Amino acid sequence: MRDLRSISAPPSAGQAYGIVAHDGWSRPPLRDRPDCHANRRRSGLNGGVQVNKDGRGWRVGTAADVSWIAGHTTAGVSITTAIPSVFDAYATTYQTDDVTAAAYEQALIEDLTTHTPDQPWWLAYLDTGAHDVVFPHAPRVFLYWNWPYVLVQAGPEQALTWRTGGHIRHPHGALPDLFFPADRSWLVSALWDDTWTCVGGPAPLIHTLERDPVANARQVRLGEDALPPGLVRE
Repeated sequence: MRDLRSISAPPSAGQAYGIVAHDGWSRPPLRDRPDCHANRRRSGLNGGVQVNKDGRGWRVGTAADVSWIAGHTTAGVSITTAIPSVFDAYATTYQTDDVTAAAYEQALIEDLTTHTPDQPWWLAYLDTGAHDVVFPHAPRVFLYWNWPYVLVQAGPEQALTWRTGGHIRHPHGALPDLFFPADRSWLVSALWDDTWTCVGGPAPLIHTLERDPVANARQVRLGEDALPPGLVRE
């Protein structure tokens, strides 16, 4: 199992830290980190910050774009630790040992796409200090325990391909740590110290995930422990 201390700032500098992780370890104030100064370009379309990749510009999200999540989750062990209680159904999902990261993530994205009209998706990459956030100089938004995320509006193709070098759930994974469509009809979120992923959305989507053996999803109810059978909580 991973040791969060290996991806958090070292304790010797604790006096200078201003961001506290779920595990109690601290992180330096974002304003003091060298990658917090984005090269900002104003877009006439949305008036916001954009970043460039794949030959085009991509809108960077702000606190307003995740205000429906921020402050609307709860502490504890239920699904609402990661997902606001605004959906019809909820599930947890994780990659089993006999499935590759690519196959698992492809299955998850295909199931989500099946239940999502064509629209942009918001992709959020948690800045652990040890994993690719795709746009290291972009501004951050803050969620959960004041964790910093790079939030960019893109789509399912970018969700599968942008990140390199793995994430906290798998060394070969590419998915963002949190993502949702523009219409907010569902939300996928994996917390910093969890080896599984939480999903909230319409019941047909959750049922599709449950029926997909590669997605390996299990429906959970509000208030029950979201820990998937066979996994342990760190």
